[in-house]
Amino acid sequence: MTLSIYNSLSRKKEPFQPRATGRVGMYVCGMTVYDFCHLGHARVLVVFDMVVRVLRSRGLEVRYVRNITDIDDKIIVRANELSEPIDAVTSRFIDAMHEDEAALNVMPPDEEPRATGHIQSIIDMVRVLQDKGLAYQGSNGDVYFRVRKFPGYGALSGRSLDELLTGARVEKDEGKDDPLDFVLWKTAKANEPSWPSPWGDGRPGWHIECSAMSTQCLGDHFDIHGGGMDLRFPHHENEIAQSEGATGKRFVNTWMHNGFVQIDEEKMSKSLGNFLTIRNLLADDPDPNRAGEVIRFLILLSHYRSPLNFSDGILGQARAGLDRLYAALRLAPAKPASALSAEVRSYEAAFQQALDDDFNTPSAIAVLFELAREINKASEARDTALVDELGCALKRLADVLGILYQDPERFLGIGSGSRSGVDGILSASEIENLLAERRQARESRDFARADEIRDQLEQMGVELMDRPDGSTEWRVR
Repeated sequence: MTLSIYNSLSRKKEPFQPRATGRVGMYVCGMTVYDFCHLGHARVLVVFDMVVRVLRSRGLEVRYVRNITDIDDKIIVRANELSEPIDAVTSRFIDAMHEDEAALNVMPPDEEPRATGHIQSIIDMVRVLQDKGLAYQGSNGDVYFRVRKFPGYGALSGRSLDELLTGARVEKDEGKDDPLDFVLWKTAKANEPSWPSPWGDGRPGWHIECSAMSTQCLGDHFDIHGGGMDLRFPHHENEIAQSEGATGKRFVNTWMHNGFVQIDEEKMSKSLGNFLTIRNLLADDPDPNRAGEVIRFLILLSHYRSPLNFSDGILGQARAGLDRLYAALRLAPAKPASALSAEVRSYEAAFQQALDDDFNTPSAIAVLFELAREINKASEARDTALVDELGCALKRLADVLGILYQDPERFLGIGSGSRSGVDGILSASEIENLLAERRQARESRDFARADEIRDQLEQMGVELMDRPDGSTEWRVR
């Protein structure tokens, strides 16, 4: 393997070598299902879907596990606000999440465990930690993890115990022995869901859920654990302590964290009023399939570890870039080329080299744009054999990133006499009549009138595409 991945634990890129030859175990922290998925969730979904696709394109057998947290303080609060049973709330938002995944062309994980389905394994892990002296029941009935008993706590976040203690906050009614300790099992409160346990009726803490589910699905030691940067501390730090404390084994080889999402250079948050759900963005485009792929493409245009700054302008740029790729793909035939030349194989090598460097999708997409440019040049030169080769390479490489999977003409909205109209302003036949007038004006060298017609159509949201053979196609922006 030539692939290298930045390991958040070691803080450097490392050659990736699966624990078992040809097989990869990967766990990603999924959603807490109390609301619709937002743009930050979209980034997690797309980034790790891309990682799985790349690994599988290398011939690796990947077992991808992404959990669902379906019992949590936020879920309980939301259910009370809505006056609905908790399982009704979680079921609705799980269904919505799966719809969002499909719109983003995100493949379902191989396994999607839910916290409520792993209560016994959670209880078993807490019991092991208590037997080893790493957990205790506090005066309030909750069960806590003894942070100071676990050597190396803080390695993932890069913080010492003293630094962590300075930032620790302790509520007056908490029954833990040390401000750094964190909850593993919560004592049941009135009108809250609970399960019987050795410590009385209660429910799991958030952190222990992922330790129990990941080890149940992938074993005590596996290859990759991923999630958003916001989970690095305390969630993933606590997962390491719980899991390694219970099993006595190394938990994960490679930790991956994607960067934050900002809206117009500000952190996305409900309090700032800049909170965008995936559904908000899909609703802004009359074609949700197109909108979903544009969002996916926008996410992949940034390196997964870099901050992603979202704005309407950046989304428009992503849409225009995807249009360029689809326009080139439209020139290529659906059938695969019989053979690839050394020149075309060089593009594939550059694409793979980019992804081998810690999944550098911006550089990989740059290769796709180079292929698109060469397709346009070969088409103008009427070199159909080269167009075949380049188009085949473009489609195959785009598949690795999960893009360019739609029909090019449908995506581009290429106009035809059957189109019903444009925003109720112009019918397709009216657009075609204007294009005929524009062609006549150009033939008569009345370029001022031709430009006037183009401007008129563009103001109405109709984009024109002049082709080398003199014909003009149109699409709705």
